[in-house]
Amino acid sequence: MAPKRAASSQPSGNDTKRRRKMLTIQEKVKLLDMIKDGKKIVEAARHYGLNESTVRSICKDEKKIRVTATVSLNKEAKRVMTNRNKFIMKTESALAVWINDSRKQNIPLNSLVIREKARQFYQHFTSDEPQPGPSSTTFTASKGWFDKFQKRYQMKSVVLHREAAFADQFAAEEYVNYTFLNILEEGNYHPEQVFNMDETGLFWKRMPSRTFIFKDEAKDCGFKAYKDRVTVIMCGNAEGFLLKPALINKAKNPRALKNKNKNLLPVHWMHNAKGQITKQLTSDWFHECFIPQVKLYLAERGLEFNVLLLMDNAEGHAHDLSYEGVRIEFLPPDTTSLIQPMDQGVIRAFKALYTQNTLLHLVEAMDLEENFLLKEHWRQYTIATCLKNIQAALKDMKTEAVNASWKKLWPEIVHDNTGFSPEDISNSAVAKAVRLGRMLGGEGFTDMTSNDVNELLETPLDPLTGEDMVDMTNSASEEEEEEEQSEFPGDEEEEAGLTLERLSQVARTIKKVQDMIEEWDPQMMRALRFRNALDGAMEPYKSLLTQMKRQRHKLPISMFFSQAPGHPPPRSSFSSAEDDDYTPAEYTAPLEYSPAEVVPSEEQ
Repeated sequence: MAPKRAASSQPSGNDTKRRRKMLTIQEKVKLLDMIKDGKKIVEAARHYGLNESTVRSICKDEKKIRVTATVSLNKEAKRVMTNRNKFIMKTESALAVWINDSRKQNIPLNSLVIREKARQFYQHFTSDEPQPGPSSTTFTASKGWFDKFQKRYQMKSVVLHREAAFADQFAAEEYVNYTFLNILEEGNYHPEQVFNMDETGLFWKRMPSRTFIFKDEAKDCGFKAYKDRVTVIMCGNAEGFLLKPALINKAKNPRALKNKNKNLLPVHWMHNAKGQITKQLTSDWFHECFIPQVKLYLAERGLEFNVLLLMDNAEGHAHDLSYEGVRIEFLPPDTTSLIQPMDQGVIRAFKALYTQNTLLHLVEAMDLEENFLLKEHWRQYTIATCLKNIQAALKDMKTEAVNASWKKLWPEIVHDNTGFSPEDISNSAVAKAVRLGRMLGGEGFTDMTSNDVNELLETPLDPLTGEDMVDMTNSASEEEEEEEQSEFPGDEEEEAGLTLERLSQVARTIKKVQDMIEEWDPQMMRALRFRNALDGAMEPYKSLLTQMKRQRHKLPISMFFSQAPGHPPPRSSFSSAEDDDYTPAEYTAPLEYSPAEVVPSEEQ
């Protein structure tokens, strides 16, 4: 008699139970195809490591499985979807693929953006075929649907704010606790000497997507103004001081800024064909904008020019910047969303304030114009108006908010910012924008909500193409060879803006307005305050006007007649001894007046 088999040493119970295996829909389709091609159930079961009963159950549900595979774009789906609207199933599958692609490209997402994308997918799938049956109600992509969608597709979190989904928490903590502290100790830096620079794309002429202005622009053929964007470079220090921002526009000389001195704009004006930052533009910003402003700022505070500039590793940032007294440090990759100060709410607060001031600009125009048409006035919103609203937004940005943005990187220097954090500033601006929008009225404005404004603020930028990447890495010589951009090519230059005649006309107009107020206002003290305020505002223009008149008085009358080439004009018979200092070479061309050429002296 054969000896009995020894008992297994492995414990019995759940530990020896075979782990349940669940195939994806795609794998089930392959299994069904295998059986359809002549394979036996036992062979298919052995191939996939399943029980024969499981294979038979799959065969029994073949029709449902194949239908699910047809409408599903999610390769990882495992459960058969039954008794659900097929258009919603297609929408969810397409949405899952789109979210995955956005993650790979590091495109910022939030629930509002995802739900709007779901509505777009649903509209696309149902455009050719109406939804049958009583369940044909409009798909709204509600918050409840969104929560269930995340569970169905096993997505713990699909919300991505800039680089947040790919942030390296360990690298960020190591940099804050060790690297950054060592840098501060080595350089003995004060908060006023430590700066952070970051750039952001700004859709400068865009309204919330539910407004009739946005919808009308989306329907128009040709250039889409709501898609046009600029790049704004923002830089501030740990004390809370913001430098004058730089703005990168696609056109070098837009019509709205014709005859404007680019050195006297509210921003440091820059340009390239894509409106994006490049290594060359980074270098230009560093030497022409950052260095002069920081030197002046530190000198006014009696501090040494010993500066630390923190930047991220963006593709368009130059890595060969250098200047005596400046140390440049690049933050570790994938940490900007965690520790970069400008990325801790300052940029978002700036965009919220810009949106608020844009709507305020429209409301003020509505109050002033009797026959105000919102759509017509919006067409007159130019890049010059954009610059005014950028300046207003920066003026509204609190020092406490900028200082609070350093909390994660340098918490020791953050002051009490109760009520003035970047989040507080942003929320307040969004609330004001909603009230202003409702004052304007019309579709999408009357019932404007904070969600509409937040969606506008979080509008993702289009991913960079290969051509964009080439432009961003162009060398200086390659960029200098690019043709100058102009929104209206062929326009002839007009006379400079501030001439003597125009300044005189402005002065007369201001005087007339003061007299009108004084005559019509029954409160004399209020009228006098108004007159004094205008006199103060006009002071620099009055000084400029006086200097222009003096200089014109010195010119001989023959200056205003054409002269034969090579022959200097005769001396004026009424020239004084002071004119002896002038030489004929000074009169080779008529004198043109512009703000850049005639500037009041310091004594004035």
